[in-house]
Amino acid sequence: MTVEGVEGDAPTVPAPREDGRRRKARRTREALAAAALDLVVRDGPEAVTVAAVADRADVTRRTFSRHFAGKEEAALDFVRDDGSRINTLLRNRPAEEPPLAAYRRAVAQWLTDVDTPASHHRPEIRALLARVDTDPGLFAAYQRIRVDAQEESVAIVAARLGVDPAADPRPAVVVDTAAGVLTAALRLWSRRPSRGGHAAVAELTALVERSYDALVEEAALASPAGGTPHVPAERATP
Repeated sequence: MTVEGVEGDAPTVPAPREDGRRRKARRTREALAAAALDLVVRDGPEAVTVAAVADRADVTRRTFSRHFAGKEEAALDFVRDDGSRINTLLRNRPAEEPPLAAYRRAVAQWLTDVDTPASHHRPEIRALLARVDTDPGLFAAYQRIRVDAQEESVAIVAARLGVDPAADPRPAVVVDTAAGVLTAALRLWSRRPSRGGHAAVAELTALVERSYDALVEEAALASPAGGTPHVPAERATP
């Protein structure tokens, strides 16, 4: 299995239109997520209650519970959005791309999308990510969200390869490796001195690229002499 650099972008697919009810639900969820993020970063997760988040978003606790299991999940909702966007881009990458390269390119598209910029230009995102490893509640919520996104990624990669992910380890290996590189880059980025705006996203983008390049170099060193390049498995016939 080889890892390739980023070359070219797959065409984006327009999002379906929302009806009024879904639009209202989305806006409520966004308001709750923004309130939780601001309060957790400002006061610390241990000092924030679900009631405070609901009050900040001007909704009831019952409404909060329809959207989130807890304040940590609400504060980290941007991570779920990021995973969903990466998976959408991964699903739309050209079929001939090796899966690890496709994941890398999907991440690059996500970070450089000018129409829907990555949320990491906001200083509070960096501040919250810096807390994840030291707060048990945030860490648990972060891991749950990551696992959900990676399970979807595994299904996408399995479909690209035409294999059963329950029988073939390659989809899980690809996703765990590619997502692990991104997670490592995000962890390093969050621990650096805070910067906001486009400079923060540019810094993260460069760090992600360096991290994937490091994977390429290590994979080349670990490959046996005369190893064969990645050859996709035949797609399963319907």
